Amino acid sequence: MAMTSPPLSLYVHVPWCVRKCPYCDFNSHQGDPQEDAYLRALLTDLDQDLPWITGRTVDTVFIGGGTPSLMSADFYRDLFIGLRQRLTLAADAEITLEANPGTLEAGRFAGFREAGINRLSIGVQSFHADHLRALGRIHGPDQARAAAREARAAGFDNFNLDLMHALPGQTTGQALDDLRAALELGPTHLSWYELTIEPNTAFFRAPPEQPDGDHRADTEEAGFALLADAGFHRYEVSAFARPGKACRHNLNYWRFGDYLGIGAGAHGKLTLPDRRLRYQKTRQPAHYLGDPAAARRQETVIEAPLQEALLNGLRLLDGVAVETLAARSGVAAATIKDTLAPFRAQGLLVDNTDRAACTALGLRHLDTVLERLFERLV
Repeated sequence: MAMTSPPLSLYVHVPWCVRKCPYCDFNSHQGDPQEDAYLRALLTDLDQDLPWITGRTVDTVFIGGGTPSLMSADFYRDLFIGLRQRLTLAADAEITLEANPGTLEAGRFAGFREAGINRLSIGVQSFHADHLRALGRIHGPDQARAAAREARAAGFDNFNLDLMHALPGQTTGQALDDLRAALELGPTHLSWYELTIEPNTAFFRAPPEQPDGDHRADTEEAGFALLADAGFHRYEVSAFARPGKACRHNLNYWRFGDYLGIGAGAHGKLTLPDRRLRYQKTRQPAHYLGDPAAARRQETVIEAPLQEALLNGLRLLDGVAVETLAARSGVAAATIKDTLAPFRAQGLLVDNTDRAACTALGLRHLDTVLERLFERLV
């Protein structure tokens, strides 16, 4: 019987930004984008990967960074001409571009829309000027509001706003003010996530003082209620959407779909007839531009597939079926159920032996739940 391939996505990484934010651990580099050279490199990179996906359709495209909105509308027009010459994009493909309000010239959103992009993710983070400065953002509150309004004027009826909480000096009232300000702009999706201090960032070297755990819990509880009242469904740890507007691209990641990755530092995962292939592209833009065909892949191996499946599946509010975990990992379903049982008894996982899904308490302490689960799986 022929193997059924999972849904396929494409991720495109644009590595440049105006200034590296102190909390950012993504593959981003200050500097001027080299549009013509990068376009050629991306398409050369893609050409190398095409034999892996012969006959398959791409359901979603996500352009992340860095700051993809630094690139011109002409760049994206030419990129999508090249993509469509090489790939079959679904007629209803979700095509998302990340945008920074501090990099947008008048009319640029309209150009992005004409190039074929149909969803935006705008990195607002906060509507308080002091908090934006503390985060190293290059935009102010007025620019954030203007970006969302221009998105709507350009015909984007599906867009996300990124917001953070647990910011240095932030009160619960200020965090809720940010949510209300975002809702007034009419997004279809909100990402509202806690500022975390990651290794290899400026904040890791000099950590800011953040609100304590009780304060964060109170803020989250109030924020979740506010978003629910506004008609936003929480479907992932930090993702909230109006009905039918969950991010299909991210859902494909969390539901174990396949994805091609092109661009400096991009990751990919593909289901091949003989194995699941994972790879990462060269991270440094100069190296990537130098020879994207020769320096493009470093295969990676997942040595703990059950842990990885739980890491993805438990992010979603509806969790993941135990049978899916067993199929992904090769571990017997009965063994997985035995491993999960103590967490159900403690109220951290829902009382359904056929699924692994966190309760509200489990989601609040997801990192700890995963850490303890992984200890039991060693």
